[in-house]
Amino acid sequence: MDTAQQIVLLTEHIHLLSREMAWHYRVLPKGSTVKQVSLYCESEADGESLAADLEILLGKQVILEPVPATTIARLLSTYYLKDNTRQLSTQVNVKHDEDNFLMNLIGEAKNLKSSDIHIERYENKCRVRIRIDGNMVERYLLKDEDYPALINKVKIMGNLDIAEKRLPQDGRINFSHQGHQFDIRASVLPTLYGEKVVMRLLNNDATDIDLNSLGFSAFDLDNYLQGAKRPNGILLISGPTGSGKTTTLYATLKLLNKETRNILTIEDPVEYTLEGVNQVQLKESIGLTFAAALRTFLRQDPDVIMVGEIRDTETANMAIRAALTGHLVLSTIHTNSAWGTVSRLIDMGIPSYMVANTLNTTVAQRLIRLLCPHCKQEKVFDEGLYPRQFKPYQQVAVHYTAQGCEQCYYTGYKGRKAVYEVIPVDLDLAREIKNGNMNVQGLLEERGIRTLAENAFSLFSTGLTSIDEIYPLLFNY
Repeated sequence: MDTAQQIVLLTEHIHLLSREMAWHYRVLPKGSTVKQVSLYCESEADGESLAADLEILLGKQVILEPVPATTIARLLSTYYLKDNTRQLSTQVNVKHDEDNFLMNLIGEAKNLKSSDIHIERYENKCRVRIRIDGNMVERYLLKDEDYPALINKVKIMGNLDIAEKRLPQDGRINFSHQGHQFDIRASVLPTLYGEKVVMRLLNNDATDIDLNSLGFSAFDLDNYLQGAKRPNGILLISGPTGSGKTTTLYATLKLLNKETRNILTIEDPVEYTLEGVNQVQLKESIGLTFAAALRTFLRQDPDVIMVGEIRDTETANMAIRAALTGHLVLSTIHTNSAWGTVSRLIDMGIPSYMVANTLNTTVAQRLIRLLCPHCKQEKVFDEGLYPRQFKPYQQVAVHYTAQGCEQCYYTGYKGRKAVYEVIPVDLDLAREIKNGNMNVQGLLEERGIRTLAENAFSLFSTGLTSIDEIYPLLFNY
């Protein structure tokens, strides 16, 4: 086991060292008494000289415990993040300062472009993790007695019942940070050792979203725009949760958002706001479902309708009806591939001829983590790293692997890019759907349609990502 995973720094010890001192001397606090301070240091350091300097600064006897330099580096990045987002208030006793701790935590997560904050309790520790580029990074460890006050603070902010500790609860928080307003969706879940809180940060501002910067190749973008600019039909984007489907849809809405168009959306939740678009929040508890909203939308003279997700047969039927009556419908659906959308709609009970007459574009999307440019390492490539059945599109002599450094929080990756598979449904493909023929690989190849695997492989072959990151896509194709 990595030494870094075995060392746990207590919150009450972290404040013994300033961030500057910890980084300058490459040391970490292990413990403290009235007369002594125990510190972890790099095994290669001159212990005698280091201890003498630190004793003058700290005013106590210093006991050093050598550990590998890589362990020190990882823990420094975890507990003493080297930037301006970490505030001193996050290192004090949370029990007496939970307001500032929570405010600073949310602000830090926002600055780091995190999508989620996880506050969780276990038998021997309480921790805070944030999700950066789809990867969970542990940021803080809390004292056991500080945990209840922090959970209650989240509940109060989300208008939840602080007395209810047996049932799950969901709430919404409107938060202001550095002059920007954004929403937080809070979820509280009772677990074996206490309540776990997940706060999802929703970026309300869609003004910076641009289709040209999401990851489409020029060919795929051209195919996608042809579908998005058609006056009617259904454009569906498939992919797992967190694959960026909503971002792609809002980039599309931004493109279509003109004074001459009436655009309506029904979502759960409304993740972005876009002026000029009429947005409706799903509320199933009072009967405001996707299908019910769609029925009303058709009486609102829409040009473009966006449905957050096609989840059931009723919603699918209403989307088909809207497309047949001359509207452009944008939505998402859960399938493993772009062409799998056709089978999914038919499985929902939609007749194949109806799918053929309304589906104009189907898209599959995934998010691929990009290697950190500061620490990625070049290696000779071994084709044994491919899945056994995968046939590479081109020979790769060298590749890059994730290493981890301070810049990427030792994940080895920094940033993400979407990869797409875009299938415009033309007359020939529509005929195959109507005839129930799902084997259209030959037609897709004739049209130059690139699969998710091919687009992901191009990121790998150009050194932007690793074989590990694209392996699941290669395995499935």
